[in-house]
Amino acid sequence: MGLDLVEISPNANPPVCRVLDYKKFLFEQKKKQKEIKAKSAKIVVKEIRLGPNTDDHDFEFKLKHAIKFLEEGAKVKVEVFFRGRSIVYKDQGELIMLKFAQELEEYGKVENLPKLEGKRMIMIIAPKK
Repeated sequence: MGLDLVEISPNANPPVCRVLDYKKFLFEQKKKQKEIKAKSAKIVVKEIRLGPNTDDHDFEFKLKHAIKFLEEGAKVKVEVFFRGRSIVYKDQGELIMLKFAQELEEYGKVENLPKLEGKRMIMIIAPKK
């Protein structure tokens, strides 16, 4: 008949076997895996870089981009980059981050609070559902 004997559960007592077309069985398994993968949500992370001395106009410009990203459903990674001796202004960088988070409060929620990693301070904002 062109069918195969496939062992389904080898650990059971007695082992469970089924007579079926093995190629068709593999094809259906691949099809199910593909469906599950297609349904899973893909998380996109967009990045916005600021400086510790970012001006108001630049801040507003970056803020509009962040709002657009959050409305599209992407996470936003806000980064304040300290160059050279500007690392002295850590508190200024943190203030900019907190101001950015406060402005985006109605569009998303802060996932990670600002933390300093080397010469950059990072914060992640996730969109509200």
